[in-house]
Amino acid sequence: MSGGLYSMEGKNFDQTLDLKRIKPYGDTMNDGKTQLSFTLPVPCTDEAVEAAKQLIKKMGFENPQVVFYKELTEGFTFFNCYGSTSHTVDYTAIHVPKVESSTMDMHACDTFIKEHIGRKIVVVGASTGTDAHTVGIDAIMNMKGYAGHYGMERYEMFEAYNLGSQVPNDEFIAKAIELQADALMVSQTVTQKDVHIKNLVELVELLEAEGLRHKVILVCGGPRISHELAKELGYDAGFGMNSYADDVASYIAEELNHRLNG
Repeated sequence: MSGGLYSMEGKNFDQTLDLKRIKPYGDTMNDGKTQLSFTLPVPCTDEAVEAAKQLIKKMGFENPQVVFYKELTEGFTFFNCYGSTSHTVDYTAIHVPKVESSTMDMHACDTFIKEHIGRKIVVVGASTGTDAHTVGIDAIMNMKGYAGHYGMERYEMFEAYNLGSQVPNDEFIAKAIELQADALMVSQTVTQKDVHIKNLVELVELLEAEGLRHKVILVCGGPRISHELAKELGYDAGFGMNSYADDVASYIAEELNHRLNG
């Protein structure tokens, strides 16, 4: 049915979809219903429930409802809540910076590299700094990959070196020089107190100090990484959630081709 109102059991349901005034969809179009979850550092009491409702109101939500609450530990209560927002956003005005490249599967990417570059691409990756998490870098680089997307080690036309976790930035750069890397990939999972920002910036500064920044393709990724943030920090590209080896490998192949062949 097209936009407008229709009646069901004596009630009017708004079916109008206006991309310039988008709001959350809960049970019906434009009802603004939103689910919120949070913890308050107070005991699990009736007063805690009322505090949660008042907090939701101050956030700008109408008709606040606490549908579940539970004591996490003494003095801390967890809440699942609902509320309706009257605020909207103009979806048509949104522009999100994205990595400008196509996405090829492993075989297509290997063929592209053979035809346009003519040699294997050397990639060095790691979870640098104090970050001990390897899930992200392993998903992109290890042969088995993730969710059916093979990692770069399985590609015929990539020489992929996964250095693992907690690799100091200076050691990371030294290994890249030793291997004559074409591209460097940094995975950052730990984001408390913006430690990932400091670590990513330090790597760029060290590369610039060595006169190497312009000689390598520099890529970062992680759950809190966006392409926009990566560019702001001095990287060539950033890959966040729902990114796979296909996306990263394709970008590196196309970017290296652009740099070598114009």
